[in-house]
Amino acid sequence: MAQSDFWSSQESAQQTVAELKSLKAVISPLQSAQAGFDDLSALIELAADDPEAVPEIRSEIERLEKFLDELELKSLLNGPHDAAGAIMSINARDGGTDANDWAEMLLRMYIQWAQKNEYQVELLDRQDDEVAGIQSATIAIRGPMAYGYLKGETGMHRLVRISPFNAEGKRQTSFAAIDVTPEINDTVEIKIDEKDVREDTFRASGAGGQHVNKTDSAIRLTHLPTGTVVQCQAERSQHKNRATAWKMLRAQLARLEELKREEQEAAKYKSKARVGFGSQIRNYFQHPDQRVKDVRTGYSMGDFHRVLDGDIQGFLDAVLAWRVKHGTPETVADDE
Repeated sequence: MAQSDFWSSQESAQQTVAELKSLKAVISPLQSAQAGFDDLSALIELAADDPEAVPEIRSEIERLEKFLDELELKSLLNGPHDAAGAIMSINARDGGTDANDWAEMLLRMYIQWAQKNEYQVELLDRQDDEVAGIQSATIAIRGPMAYGYLKGETGMHRLVRISPFNAEGKRQTSFAAIDVTPEINDTVEIKIDEKDVREDTFRASGAGGQHVNKTDSAIRLTHLPTGTVVQCQAERSQHKNRATAWKMLRAQLARLEELKREEQEAAKYKSKARVGFGSQIRNYFQHPDQRVKDVRTGYSMGDFHRVLDGDIQGFLDAVLAWRVKHGTPETVADDE
């Protein structure tokens, strides 16, 4: 990074900076742990002559034990793409306008989580609903272990609340589907035959200036063998949108390969993930009481608004630990 021509290639330089951040995310906690152990040793020596140091030693041991538990949890981020950035797609499902509003609430929640962790967020695609909220959106979240933390969010998220769009004030259940794939850089080989990909161009929708709305700058790619579809309309340049769409397609296909490997490892489990009512991975209740509960892990929080403001790290950590015991996350139905 100290080389004079380091920034001559922006993309290459940014990959190097991201790699440095990922390495520091591993090394810095280890260095902090070692420093803590050194301090503890010094305190123990001091206690031989000063018994009043014993309470401080107990306090330091408790702090280090908690710190080691957190390190052990982070060590679970050892998948082939866990260190990569995450490409997250959010799609409104059952629930009409409430589902569109719910999808936008989830979009905000993940952006808030990313900002709290000083991750970079880029909006790749957004389809607004005519009444409220969004039909779908795709964002890239870049930072140390972003994909490793977020991959467990894939699945159906269910909201139960009094609908703000219903004049009778009835309770409404809404669903939004989350899909997370790793952001694969050019150094990772994902073989795609261009003959297997259909490219469509279309006019970008929504705000973005006159140029965006007057040209077919948006790109949609369809991988015919798998039926995988991605699209990007974030940039005014068709060339940039095409490059981003290809990156998204490579990420989707990499995720498919990862899922195949995980399914082989978890073949002993008979149940398969479902995508309809009763197949949610997490329930968000705003009525009659306010709480959020993960169906797989049982982890819950009683502050609905705090969760929607991005305080979801407890859920992410719980899923990490859960995966170790159960292999590939399965979607589990729940009676609530």
